[in-house]
Amino acid sequence: MTNLQKFEIFALVFAVSVGTFFGGFFLGKRGYNFELQTNPPLITFTNTRPADQTIDFSQFWEVYNSLNDKYLLTPLDGQSLVNGAIKGMVSSAGDPFTSYFDPQDNKQFNESLDGVYEGIGAELGYNEQNQLMIISPIDGSPAKEAGIRPGDLVLKINEESTYGISLADAVGKIRGTGGTNVKLTIARDSGEILNLDLTRRKITMKSVSWEDKGDGIAYIRISRFGNETNNHWDEVVKETYAKMTEFDSVIIDVRGNPGGLLHSAVYIAGEFYSKKPAIFFEDKAGRQESVLTRAGGKFQNLSRVIVMIDEGSASASEILAGALKVEKQAVILGKNSFGKGTIQEPIDFKDGSSLHVTVQKWLIPDRTWIHQVGLAPDVDVDLDRKLYTEEKKDTQLEKAIEELKK
Repeated sequence: MTNLQKFEIFALVFAVSVGTFFGGFFLGKRGYNFELQTNPPLITFTNTRPADQTIDFSQFWEVYNSLNDKYLLTPLDGQSLVNGAIKGMVSSAGDPFTSYFDPQDNKQFNESLDGVYEGIGAELGYNEQNQLMIISPIDGSPAKEAGIRPGDLVLKINEESTYGISLADAVGKIRGTGGTNVKLTIARDSGEILNLDLTRRKITMKSVSWEDKGDGIAYIRISRFGNETNNHWDEVVKETYAKMTEFDSVIIDVRGNPGGLLHSAVYIAGEFYSKKPAIFFEDKAGRQESVLTRAGGKFQNLSRVIVMIDEGSASASEILAGALKVEKQAVILGKNSFGKGTIQEPIDFKDGSSLHVTVQKWLIPDRTWIHQVGLAPDVDVDLDRKLYTEEKKDTQLEKAIEELKK
């Protein structure tokens, strides 16, 4: 797997690898010296980058021992305490996209990249106030069918407040076996509060689909950027390319697409333009490196491209939209996108857990960083939700088709 493939734009640490927590400590990155004292239990290590620190773990052991000695419902599960301690350490970094996944959470995360999992089908994130929110409901999911929208705040999960909850914990509470229920308390900008009882189910979906909209317009929907997206994309391109004499325009719809694998966005951008930047990486020292699109894409001669975005379009969706806007002069239509401009590198551990740590910024080809800002549409169009729900009338898509007919 290349370095590019290891980067995921999906949520998610501190480059610390924890082993047998109560028998010893190991740190899997260079720059750390440590010594272990057992009486009293004390670990001191020096972090030589960027500055030396001496960290006293004695209070940690005191709390651990007191908890085991005093807590009513002993014995406690030691591994659960370890996972809780790790998650707390990671969350203290202050970055909502840097997360630790225990083995079960990590399994569910990887299944979601494959497009097969059990749950309600809603991607989660945070707003600027670090409140848990819906980035987007997934097409054909219980969440979508229940009317959950991008931007909805999740106040409670099964009557428990989400205040201060980590992304991994929220995902763990909402996901579950198909046929079981989960209760969500949802708040909207309008002040409306919804109490929803959703039935989880197995969700399997292709990430790319298409329709012929007539008048030379091909409509391609990308619902996520997962492990099979490139293959799904190639299937769609093969079908549409066979009819390319009938098409001179393409609509790419990434509304409600929360992102996923960076390399898929770069791969798809390469269908439209050749050997030019799709994205720039920037590290903490300000050094930048570009990633170029592949050669020979089949859509390079298309005269008109529209990319549809909304508040639920995040990360890899924004990469693709930004790349096509800058390099292909695509028209961006819809509503302002989510605004996630950081890259998370996954670090997998032997027990099946993983750490997703923010390692770089990404910038669109004109070197703009859209983090917490998003992409602004060239054509600002609201989705009439009432018409969409009651009559399946998509006012944004109709506007895109209208623009291409001009």
